[in-house]
Amino acid sequence: MARRGANRALAETVDQGRAQEGAALKRALTTPLLYFFILGDVLGAGVYVLVGQIAADAGGAVWVPLLVALLLALLTAASYAELATKYPRAGGASHYTTRAFGPFAGFVAGFCMLAAGIVSVAALARGFGGDYLSAFVTLPVGLVAVLFLALLALVNARGIKESTRANVVATVVEVGGLAVIVVLGAWLLLRGDGDVGRLTQLGTPEKGAAAAVLSGSVLAYYSFVGFETSVNVAEETLDPRRSYPRALFGALATAGAVYVLVGLAASVAVPTAQLAGSSGPLLEVVEEAGGVPPRLFSAIALVAVANGALLTGIMSSRLAYGMAKDGLLPAALTRVLPGRRTPWAAIAVTTLLAMLLALTGSVATLASTLVLLLLVVFLMVNTSVLVLRRDRGEADHFRAPTALPVLGIASCVLLATQIEAQVWLRGLTIVTVGTVLGALSAVRRTRRADRDARDPD
Repeated sequence: MARRGANRALAETVDQGRAQEGAALKRALTTPLLYFFILGDVLGAGVYVLVGQIAADAGGAVWVPLLVALLLALLTAASYAELATKYPRAGGASHYTTRAFGPFAGFVAGFCMLAAGIVSVAALARGFGGDYLSAFVTLPVGLVAVLFLALLALVNARGIKESTRANVVATVVEVGGLAVIVVLGAWLLLRGDGDVGRLTQLGTPEKGAAAAVLSGSVLAYYSFVGFETSVNVAEETLDPRRSYPRALFGALATAGAVYVLVGLAASVAVPTAQLAGSSGPLLEVVEEAGGVPPRLFSAIALVAVANGALLTGIMSSRLAYGMAKDGLLPAALTRVLPGRRTPWAAIAVTTLLAMLLALTGSVATLASTLVLLLLVVFLMVNTSVLVLRRDRGEADHFRAPTALPVLGIASCVLLATQIEAQVWLRGLTIVTVGTVLGALSAVRRTRRADRDARDPD
């Protein structure tokens, strides 16, 4: 009881920061803008490369693991919807975990999200300067990555409305490119060149149907992550309790429908072995169908990469800002631009870290840990929503059926069992670093509290 009381007192102290007008973020996001924010983040660069890998793991019926992954993602999304409407704060998972379990757990959750976000932005920056860009111009990858990240930081700092409007345009381009794939798949089928028999082929020589679907679902799950970043802009949403659930579930349903249709088109159009062996599986569909310049998809992929990096950069900066407001990171990160009301200090620090990762070339070894880091965070969020049921919050917030967070916990454990041992080693190293830093932060807070108790003046 004493621990619960302390955690509640801490949460109340944290919420007092919202009353500080000078540190408040500007509310500018409408439901449509938030919908496109989430949709653009989910429909990222991953779908352009993951379809082939899913086929290699699951077989020709690529659409099955994509559908399973959507259902698993919706379980955790329900927990996020409840917590984001109950506590519309920029800190997201870190803030929820702090409320439920105290600042130490909150720091670990926030650190995992920050690590995943910064590594993701760095990886996307290197991807932007790689093969897709070389279809048009050849430049040093490191130089492109630094310039790319600097430009994204400027767009981010200009304002959340401007950033999300740019996202709307980019999302339309991304969806348009995927729609072309669906149309080409249908065209191949109508002219008699497709093979519908592949739509029911599950399993590989090494795995039976059930094991293949589960293995493919882990990869497909990566295609749906991104929805969790949206909670970090809930504080900038005009009416989060009404807008957030609509935007979240609407965007995930749209992304799921697009992914399933793309999976169907790719399976019909391209032999499974050819699809599995390609690093640009959607280009295989274009080449099989003809009529569309392959370079068009290089351009679309560049837009997808840039959009994903922008949205992940927004998440990382808002998360750092929110953790600083909660006292889990240095207070300097709460500084905002006077006119724009954007967290310039958090944007600058997260961008510099991403630049460092992009230049060192270590992003490739860290990128595979993203799913594991997010599963750790999702496990904590699903648990937090159950613990925080004792706090009624606002009367009109979204409430998920209790079975959904319970199943969300089970889904995180299930997916984690499918991750390779070497990825676990890298992921646990990052979690250990966060744990150590969280412990040091807790010690500093305890000493500060003791000092304030001895000298209240």
